[in-house]
Amino acid sequence: YLLTDWNAPRGRLLAADVRKATARDQWREVIPQSSAVITGFALVGGRVAVNVLENVQARVRMFDPQGKFLEEIPLPAIGSVSGLRGRWESPEVFYAFSSFHIPTTIYRYDVNTRTSEVWAALKVPIRSEQFEIKQVWYESRDRTRIPMFIAHARGVKLDGSNPTLLTGYGGFNVSMLPGFSARAVLWMELGGVYALPNLRGGGEFGEEWHRAGMLERKQNVFDDFAACADLLVEQGWTTPQQLGIYGGSNGGLLVGNMYVRSPELWGAIVCQVPLLDMRRYTRLLAGRSWIAEYGDPDVASDWEFLREYSPYQNVRPDRSYPPVLFSTSTRDDRV
Repeated sequence: YLLTDWNAPRGRLLAADVRKATARDQWREVIPQSSAVITGFALVGGRVAVNVLENVQARVRMFDPQGKFLEEIPLPAIGSVSGLRGRWESPEVFYAFSSFHIPTTIYRYDVNTRTSEVWAALKVPIRSEQFEIKQVWYESRDRTRIPMFIAHARGVKLDGSNPTLLTGYGGFNVSMLPGFSARAVLWMELGGVYALPNLRGGGEFGEEWHRAGMLERKQNVFDDFAACADLLVEQGWTTPQQLGIYGGSNGGLLVGNMYVRSPELWGAIVCQVPLLDMRRYTRLLAGRSWIAEYGDPDVASDWEFLREYSPYQNVRPDRSYPPVLFSTSTRDDRV
């Protein structure tokens, strides 16, 4: 059984009989591409357990070996699933579940009885039931619909007074999912709102979503993030003065761009190990390996769109900028 994005940017499952010729034209499609992104699978109990992202929400679905859908394993909340494991001759499926406010918990699911139970859990002093998480959708500058997770303590009112922490990434096919975050929990315990949008450039909707935020389309990532901030203010979650953002590496590029492009949207910024000078990034250690993602500044046509968003080249002396904390590392081998 093979998981591939060959001719399927959101993934599909194929089968090849290793006892016979394994030429690609003899492979059999078991689970075709769908609107959901297949992120992993396991062969267990004579069945195929598949981990998918459906609108950026984790699902674990069971199929028979021919690809017929059998059932979906219920999950405890909006969150992330990883480590899907099992054995062909055993009815046990194991998987790890977490969310912003739920520490990693390993579940055991019995395919015969269709029951799930906690098999192992981290002992963390968190009262997960006091928090809630929801998913909202908003429109970016070009009317593309973008999802965002918002988490907070129960009972938070939409009165515009909430300190809000917003983060994002938007690149390299990386999916930003609601996994456990001590930072998010601490922020929510102190009365804050925590927000995570699924920007273009990530892998939340497959390779097409990734390509919509790379090279000359990188501007989409910044537009998605700015529109997210507008939504949080318009819907009464917070105000620009109480809205803080943070990001690292490619996410540092994101918040660095936001810093110089829209300083009026933010109250404070944390920019960690950032990529800020797109004119020279290819000369710094691992930089050249990212040309396929960003483009080559030594190529005139690429520099034309890189120049538009590169933070370093867009600082203006006539603008006021919000407080910012830059952090880096003496042994950073990336940026």
